[in-house]
Amino acid sequence: MSCARAWVAEAGEAETVAGLLVEFRDHLGSDWPSANAFLASVERLMEDRDTEFMLAARDDDSPPAGVLQLRFRFSVWRAAPDAWLEDLFVAESARRTGAGAALVSLAIERATERGAKRIELDTNEANQAALGLYEGLGFSNRSKGAGAGRDLFLGRPLGPPGHEGHTESDAG
Repeated sequence: MSCARAWVAEAGEAETVAGLLVEFRDHLGSDWPSANAFLASVERLMEDRDTEFMLAARDDDSPPAGVLQLRFRFSVWRAAPDAWLEDLFVAESARRTGAGAALVSLAIERATERGAKRIELDTNEANQAALGLYEGLGFSNRSKGAGAGRDLFLGRPLGPPGHEGHTESDAG
């Protein structure tokens, strides 16, 4: 039996990455950014050494049906890189096949290889499927340390209304 597999996307796979991100946008009920803007952004980010895109397929004989964006930044508090799992999307046809777990596991592996001391993400508390996946892979609301209370992710859109992209209340 074949199982889901994940790999780091190469420059020649930019259109595939962008296409899956467009599917993610559509899944969130948005029509912006445009497909061309996604492709231009993916191509630009693929040139940035602090960004990696990963793809996943449900098995060796299937096309890519999942995408993950991993970003790195240096942390003064860790004196080492932090990794940020920015986007994770698995197409409906590949959900519950292990593609999401393969992507997140590869992201953890890549972050470890690059010397990151922490990997973080945000998701909406109503997204129980995503929470189950992340918690099953060791994520918690306590990545910042042993202080009191849960870690919270806060943000606010900048720019004209309607063009700030998807909201994290919708994303996984």
